[in-house]
Amino acid sequence: MKHIVLLTALALSAAPAIAGGGAANFTIINGTPIALGDLSIRRAGSNDWKPLGKSPAAGASGPVQFNDPDCAFDIRANVAGGPVTWAGVNLCDVKSVTLRKDDAAGAWVDYDQ
Repeated sequence: MKHIVLLTALALSAAPAIAGGGAANFTIINGTPIALGDLSIRRAGSNDWKPLGKSPAAGASGPVQFNDPDCAFDIRANVAGGPVTWAGVNLCDVKSVTLRKDDAAGAWVDYDQ
């Protein structure tokens, strides 16, 4: 029994290292056929929107300098007709995030890891 408790304690103490280092620099790709304006980001569930940098033109991409200990974020952009939010975007261990939008399907992202 003593060995099980010790192994459990060791596994729990190693868990944060295994969980990863959070979100880091990535490339954002505008996979929509429309211009995106005022690109911003927040930790998922918060209200603290921060500018994300220049919005890439339709079909274009751009680097994002980013570092945060969390993984889940919401990305928002202004488009004709109002703001669009890509919710729950996982930015841990990704190289690029492609923002997609369809009037019928809504907003989603594709990842390149």
